[in-house]
Amino acid sequence: MITTQPTNCFQYIQEWNNESLALFPHRFDYIWADYPNLDAQVEWKTESRHPLGDRLILQGAFLYGVRFGAETSYCLLDIDTSSAYHPKRDPLAISRIVAALEPLGLVSYVSCTSSYSGGLHLYFPFQQVQSSWQLAIALACLLENAGFKLQPGQLEVFPNPKPYATDGTLSLFNAHRLPLQIGSYLLDGAHQPIWSDAQTFVRCWNHTQQRNDIDSRTLKQILKQAKRKHFGISGKAEKFVNDLNAEIELGWTGRGQTNRLLGRITLRAYIFHHILSGGEPLQGQTLVSEIIEVAQSLPGYQEWCRHQHEIEHRAEEWARCIENSHYFHFGDQSKKQKPGIQDPELAAAIDQSPSWNQRQSAATRDRIRKAIADMLEKNSLPIRATARFQALLKYSLGGASLYRHRDLWHPTYFGIDSVQSPTDEYGLPVENPPDPPSLEIDRQLDHADGVSNCLSPPSLLPINDGDNPSCIALSDYAPSNTAPTDGNSPANSDGHLPTSDSSHGALYVQQALFNLKAQQDAIQEAARMTQSQHQRVKAEAVQQRHIARMQQFLDSGDPILIAEAMAWAQVNPNVLNLNQLQLSLLTEQPGDRSTLLAATTLQIQQLAWSHEQTRHDLQQRFGKEALDLLSDWELMHWLEQLAHTARAESSRSSD
Repeated sequence: MITTQPTNCFQYIQEWNNESLALFPHRFDYIWADYPNLDAQVEWKTESRHPLGDRLILQGAFLYGVRFGAETSYCLLDIDTSSAYHPKRDPLAISRIVAALEPLGLVSYVSCTSSYSGGLHLYFPFQQVQSSWQLAIALACLLENAGFKLQPGQLEVFPNPKPYATDGTLSLFNAHRLPLQIGSYLLDGAHQPIWSDAQTFVRCWNHTQQRNDIDSRTLKQILKQAKRKHFGISGKAEKFVNDLNAEIELGWTGRGQTNRLLGRITLRAYIFHHILSGGEPLQGQTLVSEIIEVAQSLPGYQEWCRHQHEIEHRAEEWARCIENSHYFHFGDQSKKQKPGIQDPELAAAIDQSPSWNQRQSAATRDRIRKAIADMLEKNSLPIRATARFQALLKYSLGGASLYRHRDLWHPTYFGIDSVQSPTDEYGLPVENPPDPPSLEIDRQLDHADGVSNCLSPPSLLPINDGDNPSCIALSDYAPSNTAPTDGNSPANSDGHLPTSDSSHGALYVQQALFNLKAQQDAIQEAARMTQSQHQRVKAEAVQQRHIARMQQFLDSGDPILIAEAMAWAQVNPNVLNLNQLQLSLLTEQPGDRSTLLAATTLQIQQLAWSHEQTRHDLQQRFGKEALDLLSDWELMHWLEQLAHTARAESSRSSD
């Protein structure tokens, strides 16, 4: 295990003005390497004599990497470019990895390339400092339970689940390369490189850190599931113990779980208690007391267990049930040979109770419901699906979970399964947003007898009596019990179309539905075009104001403002107007070299010279092929020549 460093040990000089260096505070036993040749492997070495200082990192003479201390505020996943989980081989693997880590509270990450090899580093910063050893075990447990293989070249976790050292030597966590060194760039959501510097990395880190919140209680529960202790048993018995622990230690996460949990607690206590905790095998009242004590100590008991008032009675029933079953105390071979009683109630209760995955899903759905309830209470629930999705992400919910349970929040599903639609003073249904106006027609059409609905999928919602007023003749949903007296009669006495005219009624409803949807589409398209045009006009106005501001800088005569305007003009050519007076002032009072370079580049852009023309003119005049190779005097001289050329071309064009 890692021991804390003594207070009088050597400390490096910290550069407090560089926030990116403070993200990796543990610098002991760091790794370093020379910059490798192209296509060559990096040869890392460990330095244990002194910590890695900030100034060594900033100097950049070598590649550096750091390890983890006893505690950490981030973790890291390493995916090599040849890994089966790399986006170029499995575009959805990273999303599945993040979904596997969501129960721990990790829902967001900062991604960057590790080097020119194209490997990925996924940083998960979080707010509360955690034990590195415990975090490593929890990460490995969640990923392995999700089916991911933790091995070099495929997927590695940092901090890693390090083995205990049996010979008394110090066991170190694996080291990882520091970000944004040569070949390392930040990546966007599509895993494409973006502008990468220390300030951008820190900004992404702080934003991500606010979304990740590891709960210590959840971490401990995962650790209990991850334990694979050897209790002096092997094979199927050891797996049985670990399976029981995995289900019991999570406790209650919702309703309807008491029966299964009490059954699993009873199995573990009756079969393995004397092996796990010592003493005599439990039976009778001692077994009942153990069941009650374990159940009351589990998470969620006070909140979700609906049998607290009769917990002792339920424990007695389970104890009596297992004592009369075919189960026996581990090691008691005498009962194993007996034709024990197969208790169907015990087996059915265990098999039919919710599984671990079902309890996890129920807990996630409950978190989504609480988030929706909170936004409704604050009157801040967005109407649009995308805005609602973004708002729910702020409640530490992962995108994968929201997609799986979109029936709880998506506008298409949310709010349309009410008990009964409200009606107005005439008994007609009143629409409730976010239901579309065609909802009533859709429902009637879905139940039209013998009518094919080609414009709407069949409704899975029950039709309540309040949604089908008899005074509205929308379809032949309610067939008449009496035959029509007159084949030419447009409607029966109950207000519905005759059975013989059902095809005409269906066509009428379909046409009405089609027209209504066409109107909705036209309105939405007009709204989108209006919004797009407004945004375009607004962007053009902002751009024109910025151009006018840069032109003011250029005309101000202030060297600093002129330099800023010219730097902007290099990126945005043929926008600003540089008159001859300003060019002459630049040649007479050139200022620094950057101003000369900017003015020269701007003049070349105004002449519309190509790269070949520019290089040819430089070669003819100075025998040099690049602008940066010119001296300050040559720059001023060439700027005068370019201005003279521009005046000559202007005169020819005016003639």
